[in-house]
Amino acid sequence: MAPPDPSEPFALDFERRLDGLEPDGDAPAATPDQAAVAAVLRPTRHGPEVLLMVRADRPGDRWSGQVALPGGKAEPEDPHLLATAVRETAEEVGLDLDRHARPLCRLPGLQARARGGPVGLFITPYVFHATDPGPLDLGPEAADAFWLPLAQAANGHLDDRYRLRRGEGDLLLPAWRFADRTIWGLTHRMLSGLVDRLR
Repeated sequence: MAPPDPSEPFALDFERRLDGLEPDGDAPAATPDQAAVAAVLRPTRHGPEVLLMVRADRPGDRWSGQVALPGGKAEPEDPHLLATAVRETAEEVGLDLDRHARPLCRLPGLQARARGGPVGLFITPYVFHATDPGPLDLGPEAADAFWLPLAQAANGHLDDRYRLRRGEGDLLLPAWRFADRTIWGLTHRMLSGLVDRLR
C-alpha cells in the first residue's frame, strides 16, 4: 500500500496557521519602488521545505552571491505584486507558480537593505503551496537552488551568526547554516516570521 499523500493535510494546516495574514487575492499594485518574492513551500514527510536560490555573481547586483527567495522588482507589465512574484520565480528558477502552486497569503513587506543600510525598495513576500514543483530550470540570475527544511530552522538546529563587515565595526547578525549555505539578512527575517507562524 502506498503511503498517504501529505499534501492535503499540509495545505489545510498551513492555512490554519497562516490565518489572519493578508489574503493573496488582495495584491498591492506594482510600482517601480516595489518588489515581490515567493516563499514556495512543499510538503515532505519530515515537514515543510521552502525553495531558496543562490544569486549569481553579477556586476551591479547588490545581493550578488547571496541566498534569497526567488523574486525581484516590479515591471510596468505586472498588474500587481502577486504577478511580479510569479513572473520572477519563472524567470529565475523555472517554476511556473500559476500551474504548479497556489498562493496562500501575503506576508508583511520589508524595506530592502544592502551593505547594512536601507535601500529605496520595498519587498513583499507571498507564500505559495507547491502542489507539484517538478524539476527546476535555473535562469541566468540563479547560480543554484535548494529546499530548506523549515522544521530544522524552527527547532534551532540551523542557528548561526553571519559577520557583516562594516567600516565602523563588524555586525553579528542572526542566520541559518544549511548544506554550506548561509541564510541571513532580509531572507532570514522574512522566513523567521513564517517559521514563527508555523512553529
